[in-house]
Formats: sequence, C-alpha cells, structure tokens
Amino acid sequence: MTIKLTIPARINILGNPTDGNEGDFATISAAINLRAGAIIEPADELVIDMTSTRSQDHIINNKKQIFIRRFPLPYNGKVDLITGAINRLFEYSTEFREKVSKTGMQITTWSEVPIQSGLGGSSLFVLLTLAGLREHYDLNRQVHNDYVIAELTQRVEAKELGITCGYADRYVPLFGGIAYLDCRGKLNQVQIQQEPYVTYENLDRWVSDLPLVVLSSGVPRDSGDVHGRMRPIYVQQYNDWKTNGDDPPELVKLMLDTWETAWRGKIAILEDDLKTFGRLMNQNHSLVQRMMKICGFKEGAGKVNNLFIHRAIEQGALGAKLTGAGGGGSVFALTHPGEEDKLISVWQELIKQEGLKSAQIYKPRISREGLIVQR
Repeated sequence: MTIKLTIPARINILGNPTDGNEGDFATISAAINLRAGAIIEPADELVIDMTSTRSQDHIINNKKQIFIRRFPLPYNGKVDLITGAINRLFEYSTEFREKVSKTGMQITTWSEVPIQSGLGGSSLFVLLTLAGLREHYDLNRQVHNDYVIAELTQRVEAKELGITCGYADRYVPLFGGIAYLDCRGKLNQVQIQQEPYVTYENLDRWVSDLPLVVLSSGVPRDSGDVHGRMRPIYVQQYNDWKTNGDDPPELVKLMLDTWETAWRGKIAILEDDLKTFGRLMNQNHSLVQRMMKICGFKEGAGKVNNLFIHRAIEQGALGAKLTGAGGGGSVFALTHPGEEDKLISVWQELIKQEGLKSAQIYKPRISREGLIVQR
C-alpha cells in the first residue's frame, strides 16, 4: 500500500526562544500553509529518497540512499534526518524492531519550505518519517501517539544529530492550528515519559486568521548554531541561580520576561486585541536581541532581519519579530487587517535594494490541520 503524508511548517509568534533554549516556559505558535510531504511504499530494504523543493517546484536537492536493515543505520551527512528518525524509533519501539526485521520500505520526501529558513523545516522530515513508519508498519497508535512522535523528533535531532531547536518545531506541525504551548517541566530534556509532554492548547476556536506577512530572507542559518550556543549558557545560569538563590541572572531574567510575552499574548489574542498583541511581539523581539548579544552575536537577531523588522514597524505594522533562531532565516509582521499587500510591496522593494535574490515573501494562513495521512 502507498501512503502519502503532508505536514505544515510553523511560525513562533510569541514567547520564543523559551521552548528551545530552556524548554520550560511557553510559546504561542501556529502551523502555516507551507507544507512538506512524504510518500511511503513497500521495498525490500530501507530506501531514502530525500528531495527538497521550493514552492515553485524548483528542485534544490536530491539525495537517494539504500540501507541494508542492520541497525543502527550509518550516518553519512546526506539523509541523516531520516536515518536518525529510523534509528531512534528502532531503539524506542519493540514493535517496530520486530516488524522492520521482516520488511523494508521506501520513503520519498519533498518540501515547500525553504532550507534553513527558520520555519521548522528540519523537524518536518523527522516528523514525516516517524509518522510514516507508524502508518506503514501499522504500529500501535496509543503507544506511538502523536505526543510520542513529537518527543521522539526532539530526541532524534538533539541526541542523534546534535541539533538544538525548540519544542514548537516538533509539536505544531503534527497538531496544527494556532496554539499556546506550555513546556514547563522540560528544562533538562530527559528520557521520554520521565518529564511532562508539552501541553498543547489549541486556540483555533477563538482566533481567526491573523493578518501576517512572512519573509524568508534567503540568508541561510542553522538554528542549532544559535540555540546550541544560547542553551548551555542559559542552563548554567539557571542551575547557579537555583543553587545560590538571589536575583535571577540576566539571561534567566530575559527568558522569564519572554515567557511573559506569551502568556500575556494569549490573553490579548483571546480578546482580539491585536494592538496589544503586536506590542508584545515587539517586546519579544527586543528581548531576543539582548539575549543574542549576551551570547556573542554582535548584530543580535541579524542585520538583514532587523532591517526588515524595522521597516515593517516604520510602515505601521502592529508588530514584527523573528520566527526562527536569528542570524538569517525568517521574520514576520502582524499588520492591520487588510494591509498585508501594502507591507509586501514595501518588503519587495527592500529585497531589491539589498540584492536578496533568494528571498521569498508569503502571506500565510493558519493551517488548521496538522499531519494529514492518505492511504
């Protein structure tokens, strides 16, 4: 049987990077209508055909590997996201170990999400692989529920591949919609079932589509480079603070203040108070700017990112900020309703001025559905 899966990208609207660098606070995040997908088919061995595309179907990358079913599968720097997902599920699931020993599969992937764009793109391939394996091998859906799939994705990237990024990347594409993600209790990122799952509070019932514009600058960056530098500093300051008491160190204080933008933002968005919501976005970005400078990033969130954020605010946007780790990647703005195209025109002109040939602008809509599976 052929199985087709698609899954949406995500933007972090408020509260980031508390989900990635600390994993113990909260964000407001949303799935958006840029998707990645996979096709799972029967095969004798394990075949990985990893194709990355842009939204216009222009092929950026194509990598194909065939593995004999001897575990752990070797890493080669080409299809490691998918290989890591298979290895981690093999370690975690007795049922998968038994079934994969009898038959293989082929997975072919594609993506509309620009590479290293800060829209959660790397996690999408891991999520698609784990969800596809669950479907192909008909794994117990309670034992291998969506929370477990999300948590396994975090372990694949953090433990198998050394990639540090946030829990929103792992949860939002699966569950979809716009949501308040409570990550409290997940600071130390220990073994699955030895810490809470993320509490995923879907806000779709109260939130219509927001007037958003997203810019993928085309300036690549690896979120792990940013989070991987920030998280160890944060954790050390946090542990020292808990041991010694006194006032919280600066990075801890900044993370607490960032969390506050998320929970206050939830109150504002439930009341349809976009003005306050936008102000909190601006506050969140200022806090991230300071965090990144503390961690050695001289330009804070990045020269190009700040340029587009400041231009959006100058043009009357209610709020603008990073959606990813910074340095490159993507930014987004919340406009007054109906003024998205006005900002798009302004940003398009700025793209020309800056010579950003790979930049792309999106007018996203919230993707109410997360993972979609078709047999």
